[in-house]
This record gives sequence, C-alpha cells and structure tokens, in this order.
Amino acid sequence: MILIGQYDSPFCRRVGIALKLYDIAFEHRPWSTFGDADRLSEFNPLLRVPTLVLDDGTVLVDSYGILAHLDETAVRGQSLMPSSPADRTTLRRVIGLASGISDKAVALFYEQVLHDNPSQLFTDRCRSQISGALAALESQRAVRNSDYWFEDHITHADIALGTTIEHLSACHPALFDAVTYPALHAHAERLKALAVFKEIYQPFIPPTQE
Repeated sequence: MILIGQYDSPFCRRVGIALKLYDIAFEHRPWSTFGDADRLSEFNPLLRVPTLVLDDGTVLVDSYGILAHLDETAVRGQSLMPSSPADRTTLRRVIGLASGISDKAVALFYEQVLHDNPSQLFTDRCRSQISGALAALESQRAVRNSDYWFEDHITHADIALGTTIEHLSACHPALFDAVTYPALHAHAERLKALAVFKEIYQPFIPPTQE
C-alpha cells in the first residue's frame, strides 16, 4: 500500500496510525497538496490527502472510506472499533466532532493565510464551531476515568481526538488550552506519549501555493 500525504494533516495522520496499529505494511509518500499537486493529481483528481493506493492499484481518496476499508480487512481481534453497538454509536459521535474540529481548523487557516482580507464573519463562525465542539467533547471525556475513551483499548475515537487536538494546538494555539479543556488535554498528552503517535508525526508546516 502507498499512503500519500503529510502527517501534519490530522486526517492523513489518523490513517498512518491506524495502518501501524493494524500492522499493515505501507510506503509513505509525504506529498503536499500544493507543492506536489502534479504528482498527487495522478492518483487523486481532488488533490486531497490522505490518498491510499491499495496493493491492487485501487485508489481510495477519503479518510472515512480509507479507515472503513482498513477496519473491514483487519485481522480478527485487532479492531480499532469498540465491540458493543452502543459504544460504536458513541465512537461515531466523538469522531464526528473531532473531525469537524479539524475541518474547521483547516478552513480557518486557509481563510487567514490565502485571503488579503479574511472574512470576520467566517472566522468568528469557525472559531465558535471549534469551541462548541471542544466543549461538548470536554464534558463527555470528563466523566470517563479510563486511560482511553473505552477502558484500556485504543480506538478510532482516541486516534481522532489525539490527532485533532495536536493539530489544532499547532495551527491555532489560542483556541485550545489545558485550563479550559483539562480532560481533553490530559487525554491528548497521554496519546502523544505513545510510540505510534511519536512515529507517525510531523511538525505543522504551513502550506504554500508554490
């Protein structure tokens, strides 16, 4: 398999971490959506990452679809999904909020760096959406005493939270702090210390149009 994209993208990093936890061999091509657009377009006309090229040449171009494929093909007993239906529903809610935060963080960043006069209305809306989702996740995490969201087993919920918070802290540091979100901060720090999070990592690199 070939994973295309840089690990400063929380979506690409989620896939890289899942591949490692599933013990699936892959080649990593850290291409930029701007700087490597010509090469990326050969695999993904949307010019988005992550892009995953399967062993048979099939190309998957969306992180949700990629992770679903990895879950379906994982060796029995290695699933990054909780076992009970109720927990799976909870997990999807957590991932939805975490992924939404990352979506808005990326949109806010591009609004600020690509426009000479960023829209204040759009900027304020993105910040409000991010803070609202963080508050919801904080309240949910605060009532759980386990190391991971679901007891002692790492799942996609943990991966999504860890990568989202680390990305948000890097590109919009004013929007996340330990005092306002202590439960999420502690959770993210615990994940950040894991070997797989250290291995599948890249400092945030502001994209350019070059």
